[in-house]
Amino acid sequence: MNDQLKLSLEAYTDLESYAQTTPKSQTLSVLSLFSGCGGMDLGFEGGFAVLKESINQKLCSDFIDHTIDEHFIKVRKTRFNTIFANDILSSAQKAWTHHFEQKNQKTFHLESVVDLVKKHRHGESVFPHSVDIVTGGFPCQDFSVAGKRKGFQSHKSHTGQLIEASLDTSTPSVETRGQLYMWMKEVIEITQPKIFIAENVKGLVNLDNVKEIIQQDFSSAHGHGYLVLSPQVLNAANFGVPQSRERVFFIGIKKSALKPDILKQLLENPTTEKLSPYPQITHINPLHVDVNHKSNLAPIVTLQSVFNTLEEPEQTTDLTHQFYSKAKFMGKHCQGQTEIKLDGIAPTIRAEHHGNIEFRRLSKEHGGKLDRELEQGLTERRLTPRECALIQTFPPDYDFVLANPNGRKGSYLVSPSQAYKIIGNAVPPLLAYHLAKRIESLWDVYFN
Repeated sequence: MNDQLKLSLEAYTDLESYAQTTPKSQTLSVLSLFSGCGGMDLGFEGGFAVLKESINQKLCSDFIDHTIDEHFIKVRKTRFNTIFANDILSSAQKAWTHHFEQKNQKTFHLESVVDLVKKHRHGESVFPHSVDIVTGGFPCQDFSVAGKRKGFQSHKSHTGQLIEASLDTSTPSVETRGQLYMWMKEVIEITQPKIFIAENVKGLVNLDNVKEIIQQDFSSAHGHGYLVLSPQVLNAANFGVPQSRERVFFIGIKKSALKPDILKQLLENPTTEKLSPYPQITHINPLHVDVNHKSNLAPIVTLQSVFNTLEEPEQTTDLTHQFYSKAKFMGKHCQGQTEIKLDGIAPTIRAEHHGNIEFRRLSKEHGGKLDRELEQGLTERRLTPRECALIQTFPPDYDFVLANPNGRKGSYLVSPSQAYKIIGNAVPPLLAYHLAKRIESLWDVYFN
């Protein structure tokens, strides 16, 4: 059993007694980079619906605002408010704006962070003057195990396009996709937040010494003005997300903003649990718990809990649930050809699946094992965007497939294929919420 799995209610009680349990009321501003459709933004603001089973009520009862129905509860809003977001994908911008405009937030910049920083360098007023937190899931495909793992050697531009073969690509520039975190670093230097959070795929930590290089680069921001704690890999399944999704997080804290005694403690013992901004896990696979160990951790959330909330696509009026990839079954040797397990969690919901999103169910002919559903006459099909979104812990009222109100029937502002991509790219909102609540609880401990 690893160290994370040994955490218990006593640890939470100790942390709560150390932190101020009633935070100050002022709003804390968030600048969001590489925002996608807003998984990190939604999580940091809170106030969204999640499955009841996704909240461990022994450890996180204070997360719950109210019960919505038999399946969902609403988590409390936090002190955080997104005042700036950006991405290069128009589909992400459309989905983000459609959802967040309901909260009067029209702050999405459909531009590369490289172009935004260049505008700032030329004297344009681009970034807000007062920022408390900068967040960013800098592009991860170049570090992904599922991808080609180009890392720093990526030959894709900051807009995601392949660099022309006629250009000299022997030494990728700082504008290539594998080094976009350096532009996030410059935004940090421009805005000087008290905290920043950078996220990427777990595969990054196994790619030579990339993790150490990125940590050192972030630490050098603003004249070595940030204490960048040791990066941690968090598995979303351990936080109530019904999915195996491991991501590495870098968290930096502005040294000059910290209370002197807190800075001293963090410098002397940067792994101290009492002051760590990383959240403690709340869910665990029961198979990983020693039968003699009494644990306050809840069991992982299974896909059965997700699908209990849904009708079949043919029975719904939800546009995000009406469609699914029609990619045919290609045999077990290809990616995306497996049937999900109702009593388990989903594999990582991918952005680059090329239509081969996992199967909601397979036919008997193709090895399907969901006998009860097959006996009811339910047919072979892949997961819908709505199913993927719920697995990611987006709330059921977040619309991903958007019809074009001025176009012909069947035309889209965001198509089903685009919806799959932006959902797969996102940080699970519930995982981000755990980060936000942990940082919120420590904010007045850290800063005056």
